[in-house]
Parts: sequence; C-alpha cells; structure tokens
Amino acid sequence: MAGRVNIQTLREMKSRGERITMLTAYDYAFANILDEAGIDILLVGDSLGMVALGYEDTLPVTVEEMMHHTKAVARGYERAMVITDMPFMSYQVSDEKALENVGSIMKFSGAQAVKLEGGARIVGLVKKITDAGIPVMGHLGLTPQSLHQFGGYGLQARGVDEARVLLDDALALEAAGAFAIVLEKVPAELAELVTAGLSIPTIGIGAGPNCDGQVLVTNDLLGMFEKFTPKFSKQYTNLRAIVGEAVQSYITEVRTDVFPTPEHSYSMDKNVLDTFIKMIDKGLEES
Repeated sequence: MAGRVNIQTLREMKSRGERITMLTAYDYAFANILDEAGIDILLVGDSLGMVALGYEDTLPVTVEEMMHHTKAVARGYERAMVITDMPFMSYQVSDEKALENVGSIMKFSGAQAVKLEGGARIVGLVKKITDAGIPVMGHLGLTPQSLHQFGGYGLQARGVDEARVLLDDALALEAAGAFAIVLEKVPAELAELVTAGLSIPTIGIGAGPNCDGQVLVTNDLLGMFEKFTPKFSKQYTNLRAIVGEAVQSYITEVRTDVFPTPEHSYSMDKNVLDTFIKMIDKGLEES
C-alpha cells in the first residue's frame, strides 16, 4: 500500500473488507521496526506505564510522559498512522482542560490522532475535539483507566442491557465524529454486531475475529512482559528469552576473555606506539 496511512485509508480498508493492523510503540527503535514491517497504526498506548515505566497499571501515566514517548515514536515512522492515548485524568476534569491537553499533544508530539476511553459521558467532548480538527479514536468495553470501577479486567458487556449500552455508545461516538473505535474484551458476537452497525472501523483486542482490525500490546506479542499474559494476546516469539540468552553469552565471553577480539578493537600506528613507549621509558629513567 503506497502513501501514509490516514483516516481515509482506514475507511477505505473497512469498505474493502481489508483488515487493519495496529500495535503499540513507545520508542524510536520499535516504531521504526514496526513501520518497516508494514503495520498500519502505531498506538502510543498508556500501557507504556506498565510495560515501559514499571507502574502497576496505567493510571499514573502523565501527559508529559505520553508526549515524551510519542515524540520518539514520531521520529521512527514513514508510513503508519501514529495515535496517542490520552492518559487518566487528562480529559475527565473539564472540557477546557481536555482540549488544552489534546492540543498540546497534537501540536508538539507528532501524533496524527488521539484515543479516549469512554462512551456517552465523553461524546460531547469528542465532538468538541473533532470540531477543532483533531481526529479521535474511541475505546469501549474494557477501558483500563476505569479498572477500579469495573473491579478488575473482566469481560465486559455480557448481558443484554450492557450490550445495548455498548452499541449505543459506539453509535454516539460515531455521530460525534470519532473515526474508529477500539473494542476491548467484549464477546465476539457483540463485537461483530457493533462492527456491522458502524460505518467507521472497529479495532478489536479480545473482541473476536470479526472487527475491522486488531491491536495488541507489542511487548505481549514479543514475549517481553512477564507479569501476565491476557487470554486474548498471542505470543509470536519469546524475545525475553532470546535477549536473556544473548546477554548471558556476552557475560560469559567477557569473563573468559573471549570478547573482545582484535576484530572488535582498534590499533595504534606502530611508529606512534614505539615513540610513545620510548617517551614513557625515558620518563621512568629520569624519575
């Protein structure tokens, strides 16, 4: 696919039935690797709080931290679309404060869009943000910033009433101008119905195979995060083990004088070396 991915690209992919791929990125190196591999969307997720900064959950992440990591990601892509999560309490206090924070991230970080968690309660804000010319991706189902309200990370929208609310929220977000919606940890059948009912793309994570696209946390995909592995995540390799083995080999080689070799070293010109040695010897004799 030629050209940079944008909102129109995603709409066209949905209309063609072409699956959208999204992965998280938190730094230049991984952004560059994922972009070269052909990923459609780089999400600078507030999951960085857990997998990159070592927090217990996403709640402590700040706007400044999101901007710092987004700037790094924005230096590492050529084709993919970069979307940034608005962190906890950066948009819940007031619409004015939310617009200020969103504006700062868009103005200074290099992102092309922001992602907000929530349904009916943020619809008015989503409209204000999109009216200001800033693209918004929604996020429904399990919204990690509300984990204490949910009582954990359980499956969402299991009953009829909850399912109806989720569908209504999705339709309201679309009407407010959202260009796509993440559906996290909801029954696959519900996600399929919501996807069919929207003209904008859905991106699933633990929402079955019939969303318009899928997203995973890259650290989970690569086997880098050991604390827990969600059921909906698939580990494509165990990079933690691979890196660990490489580091152990390095330690062994250094301690046994196998590394570095002359191949990894630099040499001084022989004449310069001889002159320097004579200088040292003369200095020792004079002392």
